[in-house]
Amino acid sequence: MKKYFIAVFLLVSFLFAGCSTTLAPDVVPVSNFQADRYLGKWYEVARIDNRFEKGLSQVTAQYTRREDGGIDVVNRGYKAKDEKWKDAVGKAYFVDGPDKGHLKVSFFGPFYGPYVVFDLDSEYQHSFVTNHNKKYLWLLSRNPKLPQSVKDRFELKVKEMNFNTEKLIWVDQTPID
Repeated sequence: MKKYFIAVFLLVSFLFAGCSTTLAPDVVPVSNFQADRYLGKWYEVARIDNRFEKGLSQVTAQYTRREDGGIDVVNRGYKAKDEKWKDAVGKAYFVDGPDKGHLKVSFFGPFYGPYVVFDLDSEYQHSFVTNHNKKYLWLLSRNPKLPQSVKDRFELKVKEMNFNTEKLIWVDQTPID
């Protein structure tokens, strides 16, 4: 019986450790974040590829305000291999208050992961986003095409922060006919 409780304790500890909101020292959420300006549709221009987006193009994120103060999230992408659209619906809540670009996001029941906006232009037209340990990375934009200067600044910043840029892909945003 004692072994059973130890196994359950270790499993629960492992699951909650994966939901950490403690940030790497160089991951600093933007201040003066204005959620209402962040709401709406964003195009995923670049990402460090990950298992839940593998093979997706035309990726977008739609953010809308929830009645409880959180944010509804709908991520959508096209999987050419299967010739179909994939949607992931989740919810997000602020970790350190609504004026910091640090949220926790859930797509799977009670399990949350960090969503950290660490760079955001003053017009809310492009955003650099990661998680707590820099395993994930996204360049989001209000427009599917960005000026090269923004892409260059993104690449320079994430290299300086020691992201694994070898895994960086530029998302195909060519409309599906």
